[in-house]
Amino acid sequence: MTNPNKIKVACFGEVLWDLFPGKDKSAGGAPFNVAYNLFKMGVDARMISSVGDDHLGNEIIKKIESWNMPVDGIQRSKNHPTSTVVATFDEQKEAHYDIVTNVAWDFIEVMPKDIESIKGEDALVFGSLATRSPQSKNTLFTLLENSRFNVFDINLRKPHYDLGVIKDLLHQSHLAKFNKAELLLLIEFLGKKYDTEEDIVSYLQDTFTLPEIIVSKGSKGALYATDGQFYLYPAVDIVVADTVGSGDAFLAGFLSKRLEKTASIDDIMQQAVTLGAFITSKEGACPEYERSDFNFFGNKN
Repeated sequence: MTNPNKIKVACFGEVLWDLFPGKDKSAGGAPFNVAYNLFKMGVDARMISSVGDDHLGNEIIKKIESWNMPVDGIQRSKNHPTSTVVATFDEQKEAHYDIVTNVAWDFIEVMPKDIESIKGEDALVFGSLATRSPQSKNTLFTLLENSRFNVFDINLRKPHYDLGVIKDLLHQSHLAKFNKAELLLLIEFLGKKYDTEEDIVSYLQDTFTLPEIIVSKGSKGALYATDGQFYLYPAVDIVVADTVGSGDAFLAGFLSKRLEKTASIDDIMQQAVTLGAFITSKEGACPEYERSDFNFFGNKN
C-alpha cells in the first residue's frame, strides 16, 4: 500500500539499455537514473516513458520490477523499438553516447492517468533529450502545465537539442540543473557577457524567472542559487570508477532532501554531493545498493 506521506516524483523521458564495451547491458537514461536513485532514497518515484513491445522492452520492464519500482507509467510501443545507446569512455573515464533515433521514448503519448497523477505529485523531473521528437515534446509540455514543481535537468546531448526549445522549457521550470559546460553553452547562445559564474546564474534566474538553479561541477563541487543567495559546496574526494549517471545521482540526492521542505540547505547540498560521489565510485548509473550502503559511505566521508 502506498504511503500517503511519502514524497512523490515523476520522471519523464528516456528509459533505455546502455551498452558499454565488454560489459552486460544496463538499464539507463538520465531521467530513469534520477528515478532509480530517488527510489533508493525512499522517494515514491516513477517513470513516464515508453519502451518497445519487444524482447528488450520485456527485459527492461522485468529489470525495473525486480527493483520494486512502479512500471505503470511506462508505455509499450508496437511500432517503435526499445532504445539502446552505445557508450564509450575517454581517458578521463567520461562517457560518450551514440543515441539512436525513432525509438519508443520518442513517441510518449499523453495519458489522462498521468495528468491526474502529476497534479498530486511533488515534482516532475525532465531533460532536453525527450524533446527531440514532436510527440514526446508535446506530451512533456502538457504535463508541465499540470505539475506543481518542474525540475529541468538540462542534459544536452549533441545533436539532439534545440536551444529555442531549451528556452521554452526554462520558462516553464521552477528549478534547473546544469553542469558547467551546459551553463557556458547556454549563456553563449543567449549572447550575454559575464564576469563570474554567479553573474550567469543571476542572469538566468532573472531572464527565466527561475527560483532555483543548481550547477554540478564534478571535482569542483556544486553551486546552489536561491533567494538571491549562492551556496558553494566542495566535492567528496573519491576514487572514480566512472562518471556515468553522477549528475543524475547528484540531482536525486538534492531533490530527495529538498522536497522534504524542512531540510536545511546544508543538509540538501550535503546529500546531493555525497550521492553523486557514491555513484561515481561505482560502475554504471544504477548500481545495486541499499540505503544503508549509502549511509555508510556518507558517514565515512
